[in-house]
Amino acid sequence: MTTETTTRPELETGIWTLDKAHTKIGFAARHLMVTKVRGHFDDFDARIEVADDLTESTVEVTLDASSITTGAADRDGHLRSADFLDVEDHPQLKFVSTDISRQGETWKVTGDLTIRNVTHPITLDVTYEGSAIDPWGKEHVGFSANADMTRADWDLTWNAQLEGGGWLVSKEVVLEIEGQLVRP
Repeated sequence: MTTETTTRPELETGIWTLDKAHTKIGFAARHLMVTKVRGHFDDFDARIEVADDLTESTVEVTLDASSITTGAADRDGHLRSADFLDVEDHPQLKFVSTDISRQGETWKVTGDLTIRNVTHPITLDVTYEGSAIDPWGKEHVGFSANADMTRADWDLTWNAQLEGGGWLVSKEVVLEIEGQLVRP
């Protein structure tokens, strides 16, 4: 399969959603400063309203905080606790776009990310991966996106200093999204 970047993704105007079966909204953080631990959210909803001028489009994504998973039950429980996401008091994470622009072959989607009732702007670098029609006639549009974030900006400051220096969990986290848009 070849993917080709075009100057404008072929998106019809109107409402699109994320194909949950073919989308992963994940993250990576360093553990003990020597390895990356990856995780993702199993439950999310999104509404993408595509305008004639793509820069006037809007994106809203809501993540179920309790659906965070890294493949390790103890770590997942810690991430759901008050030390991190505090899912009991803050059941959702939310992203709402505020600006969409194009820089070369990359699209920049800037928006407000809310975690634990703390909101800060974040910019996703988005790459259009192509489009295809599935066997049932539905159009899918693929994209990749990533952004760097500093945990402390959202008051996610729990950590443990290591005896030899450094931290148990990196202060920086990389958001990683592989997704497919589909018309509802």
